[in-house]
Amino acid sequence: MIRFIHSSDLHLGKRFGNFDGDLPSRLREARHAVIARLAQHAREQSATTILLAGDMFDTETPASDIRRQALAEMAHHAPIRWVILPGNHDSLQATQLWTTLREEAPDNVILAVASRPIALTADVVLLPAPCTTRRPGRDLTEWMDNEATPEGAIRLGLAHGAIQSFSEEAAASDVIAPDRAQRAGLAYLALGDWHGAVNVGPRIRYSGTPEPDRFKHDHPGEASLVSIASCSALPEVTPLSTASFAWRTLELHLLDGNDPAQALEALLPEARCRRQTLARVMATGRTRLPTRTALTRAIESATPDFALLELDDAGLTIECEVEDLDQIDRAGALREAANALLAESGDESRSANEREIARDALARLYSYARVAGS
Repeated sequence: MIRFIHSSDLHLGKRFGNFDGDLPSRLREARHAVIARLAQHAREQSATTILLAGDMFDTETPASDIRRQALAEMAHHAPIRWVILPGNHDSLQATQLWTTLREEAPDNVILAVASRPIALTADVVLLPAPCTTRRPGRDLTEWMDNEATPEGAIRLGLAHGAIQSFSEEAAASDVIAPDRAQRAGLAYLALGDWHGAVNVGPRIRYSGTPEPDRFKHDHPGEASLVSIASCSALPEVTPLSTASFAWRTLELHLLDGNDPAQALEALLPEARCRRQTLARVMATGRTRLPTRTALTRAIESATPDFALLELDDAGLTIECEVEDLDQIDRAGALREAANALLAESGDESRSANEREIARDALARLYSYARVAGS
């Protein structure tokens, strides 16, 4: 029997340049801390090996501190063994990176940089498919089909890339055969690339990233504990919680007359969890300017509690009555501006982004006018 942890897509060193303040550094540090959390799970679950199915680093040229501190943390958790596979973000095309890693890797780190068997134990063999380039243009797991291993050995596959429709950014020519485990006689095929955990089949799984880095998947970060009793037995897979940050998309449907502050508060996580939460509120429905303005104020009031809190109101239709615009101004330049923005916000000949900008500007104009008049 073998028990191991399957993870992938740590993307160490990711810059998160689209965020401000200290959030990028907090998110980068959380990714480094994943190494210790994976090791802790390994100790608690009596797993001796951690398979990293590609994209340990976010780029082919990670800074020296990112690289060396990661290896030092892995060395600290010996005798737990780490197997690192090159992915599309840190492919073998980065020859300097992998040459340096060979020189610096501690004894408990195995670099799976060649398409040849790696004996994990006397009766467990790992067949890795390292990414040769960012877009290899072929199925790198094909070699596994005809690779001989000792009779009765448990055959494990390790790869990074697309399979069926699951891919972050792969081209059609890079798609891994969905029946590769069956063709190659694999007890388990550990995949990386897709950042959400997905069971492709009973013997094929994407672990997902242990620390999410976007709203796309809206799924907590995790790794997979895999137990396999024999070469013919189906693997037992148990999700392991690994993330320190939660990325949540919250759907808020409003109708005119709703209290937006009350509706928003009902959606938000409890106060003590908010510092580690990045939340995007997706507002939909139909409402008037006063309600839209109240929603903006509620978001602004709650924002300091969160790592990030943002509002997406592209799906929220703003209905304006004459009295709403009258509260901005009854005549003059402000009223003309309000009329123009209202027209632009509903002009289907304009792009969705232009209409959204007009809606936001109208809401801000209304809010400023209300503050000035109070």
